[in-house]
Amino acid sequence: MKFSDIAGHKETIDALRSTVDSGRIPHAILLSGISGIGKFRLARAFAQYVHCRHRHDGDSCGVCPSCLQHQKHNNPDLHFIYPVVKRDGAQVSTDFIDQWKTMLSEWSYMPPEKWNEIIQAGNSQPAIFVNESEDIISRVSLSAYQENYKIFLIWLPEKLRPEAANKLLKVIEEPFEDTLFILVSNDDSRLLPTIFSRTQRFNMRPLADSDISDHLMLNRGIDPAIAEAAARIAEGSMGKAEQLACHPDEIMEFSALFKETMRMAYALKARELRIISESCASMGREKLIRFLSYCSRMIRENFIYNMKMPQISLMTPDEESFSIRFSPFIHEGNVEGLDSEIARASADIERNANAKIVMFDLLLLLSQWVRMPKPATLPL
Repeated sequence: MKFSDIAGHKETIDALRSTVDSGRIPHAILLSGISGIGKFRLARAFAQYVHCRHRHDGDSCGVCPSCLQHQKHNNPDLHFIYPVVKRDGAQVSTDFIDQWKTMLSEWSYMPPEKWNEIIQAGNSQPAIFVNESEDIISRVSLSAYQENYKIFLIWLPEKLRPEAANKLLKVIEEPFEDTLFILVSNDDSRLLPTIFSRTQRFNMRPLADSDISDHLMLNRGIDPAIAEAAARIAEGSMGKAEQLACHPDEIMEFSALFKETMRMAYALKARELRIISESCASMGREKLIRFLSYCSRMIRENFIYNMKMPQISLMTPDEESFSIRFSPFIHEGNVEGLDSEIARASADIERNANAKIVMFDLLLLLSQWVRMPKPATLPL
């Protein structure tokens, strides 16, 4: 991965490049921002630039032995750390190295739900366990094998278990001179504060729609119309755009289910809502969380649609055709309540609550909120 392979983020690239060119590389760097904007791709490009033996024109050469090893994900001085699930004795990153290489090759914008799917996490919550920290500590004490730096690239450090984070604190605070930590976080507010404070932080912004659509067309072979629609909906996340463009069937499924749910909720048909709740529960936790996220987005988009400002609407043509009739039922009197109930249900599902009970309860509550009349406009 080279800097030239990164869409957008020119300011962050320039800042990272200058740390290497000036010889003042921080011992710990934190790249943070929403999921799917290319933080991990940039971390990989930075690591390759640090190790490259023939840098030129502000980028790694791409052809020296170090660069070639980076491209094949087998440089001995680049260590990937990532959340895993405990299964059959497996509990550290290297136990999932084959799946990890698949992730890097096929989903380089790192959507966490795709990683959960690849490792077949099911209802388990991937995490970075204390065994991983012990493994890192043992490797930190060794000299770099062939490069000037040992680099530990930690994806989703917010997934560090408390005991794992505390064990890592000392080596991040007082690292060996030839050791560099790069942390890539989707939610740095969940990091251990003592780790957060010991990093040099780079907050990365969402990508421009043009960067996203160009990537989808050039690198994924997506039709221009679909690429542009995915870019609009993705809210600056390439990872989300890839999911939308490469797996449109799921979005169509969610759209049909959302429409049926809202129709039955408004009609207050309890039997049909129970059937829908059971169908939702059968999706499995991760897919159900994605569906609830979709519902939350559609509630917000329908509220925005009422403002009659199509330029800020982030819906597909199919979604918009439904919203023409549905959006009047989403207003200032119920939008916050609807969104809050969906968020609460999603949090319960994430904590492995009984999905059938949670979803039936949610749908009954949604039927109350969606039937709520619009508040009367007060005279000026």
